[in-house]
Amino acid sequence: MDNMMIDSRDEPQTDFIYCCGAITEVLKFGSHQLHSGHKKLFLIIPGNPGVVGFYRTFMQTIHSMFGYRHPVWAVSHAGHCVPPCSMDMVEDASSSAQCDVFGLNGQIEHKLAFLRKHVPSETMLVLVGHSIGCYIILELMKRRPELKVVKAVMLFPTIERMAQTPQGKLLTPLLCHMRFLAYLPVFLLSLLPEGLKAGLIKCVFSGIQSLDQTVIQPTVDLLGGDVAANAMYMGGQEMRKVLERDNETIQKNLEKLIFYYGATDHWCPIQYYHDIKRDLPQGDFRLCEQGFRHAFILDAGRDVARMSFDERKVEMWPGPSTCLTVTFTLELWMYLKHTSQSSWDTGSTTEPSSRDEARLQPSMSADV
Repeated sequence: MDNMMIDSRDEPQTDFIYCCGAITEVLKFGSHQLHSGHKKLFLIIPGNPGVVGFYRTFMQTIHSMFGYRHPVWAVSHAGHCVPPCSMDMVEDASSSAQCDVFGLNGQIEHKLAFLRKHVPSETMLVLVGHSIGCYIILELMKRRPELKVVKAVMLFPTIERMAQTPQGKLLTPLLCHMRFLAYLPVFLLSLLPEGLKAGLIKCVFSGIQSLDQTVIQPTVDLLGGDVAANAMYMGGQEMRKVLERDNETIQKNLEKLIFYYGATDHWCPIQYYHDIKRDLPQGDFRLCEQGFRHAFILDAGRDVARMSFDERKVEMWPGPSTCLTVTFTLELWMYLKHTSQSSWDTGSTTEPSSRDEARLQPSMSADV
């Protein structure tokens, strides 16, 4: 990993809240509370398991790339975190069960509820989805088209035919029919001391040469029993419900969407990339040939952040200052065209009138 100076702005805050009655972890780089002065929020919607600690390096890189100007948040899936001692997994067991908050649709409604409660309606959103997080983003845009989404970056998107993928074929029987058998080893692992769990995880990950050490503790948390059970329950619903690609929603938001497919991704095969390019030829669909794994957060969080944003940094994030420059340049061009035409017609040099000078003054607003 790159040698980077430690900046206090690279230290995130972690909040635990109840959302839709279920424990939720929110990892925040930058401002911890949003107000009218915050024009833009980068919001990460994770894959499954939706443990936000996995995305720490990825988020930190995005935050620093944009000069620490915009907050970067990640919201966990409901129940995909270990609650602090003062909180339980659910606030009200009966209501959580009734709305199936740990299921796929419940997780979508969970994100909508988070946005309603914690993100001001005027905030411009840069949504970043990973794996099933991309499916959730499409549902957010479909169910709440009034959201001010300026861009949505879809990383290794599992948005169609999940059960038919190589990994889907392998795990569908376990997740859909034998899930309870998998609970026993997870339960036994949850009984181990934290230090021993961490040692086992390092052993399992020993084959990953550039392992990001920040993923060790989130993996320990995943072995907490309930977290793994909730992730497997959600995974079983993904196999059953993520079927046909939602071309209608993609088409409606095509100019906002950027998709990155992996060349060797067993959750969204390369054929899916070719299919979507054929069906929606005007879209921005990219094939990542740099060898990043589907679970890129294990060893390539910083590299994937740079791949996703750096080359498009200027054109993707038009702010008020950019709009001001474009408007002023256009008006200047129109003025010069007008004066040159006058000079040609009269044979004299035309000085700008006070009215022309006033028209050339850019309109300054509170946004600049």
